[in-house]
Amino acid sequence: MKKNWLYILLLFVLPAFNSPDNAAIWVVMPGSSLTVNGSTNINTFQCEITNYLQPDTMTCIRQPLKGQVLPMNGKLTLDILAFDCHNKMMTNDLRKTLRAKEHPHLTIRFVSINSFPDLKNPSKITGVVDIGLAGVTKRFEISYLFTAENAQLLHLKGDRVINFSDFNLVPPSKLGGIIKAKDQLSVEFKLHLKPIG
Repeated sequence: MKKNWLYILLLFVLPAFNSPDNAAIWVVMPGSSLTVNGSTNINTFQCEITNYLQPDTMTCIRQPLKGQVLPMNGKLTLDILAFDCHNKMMTNDLRKTLRAKEHPHLTIRFVSINSFPDLKNPSKITGVVDIGLAGVTKRFEISYLFTAENAQLLHLKGDRVINFSDFNLVPPSKLGGIIKAKDQLSVEFKLHLKPIG
């Protein structure tokens, strides 16, 4: 709750947030998820965090200053140990590869979007996020799809292809390298957002 009030306070302190009507505030609701799809030289795999429970808050400017993108504020913090690959060995391998003991969280910090979504119709827009994994943070452009279920619930789907090597990680392998995961991963998150105000 304190975090929510801090964001609301920032809306009135920062010049870009000088008008409450110019800011959208969304609370991330339970049921949000993160999915990672990858492949080995033999088959494919999917690992998921299926029920994100932390009530994070996201804020976004509706109208930018002239010539600027729309700044966002908000961060997801996901527990690496919550990943489930639907195969015990693969789940353990992924957690080990992502160095869960030393760096137990994956973070996604929202930086900006190129336009404010049309909440009456599905909107495809582009944004920028900072992804933190295994002690390394990288900035990525990401594709979003915003849809509105009703006035009280929005859905945000974001997807991006990343590599293990982006974070100085080596893809897991088994049997002396006979089975080896490929470097590339497809990351998709689905957020359920409740507007405030």
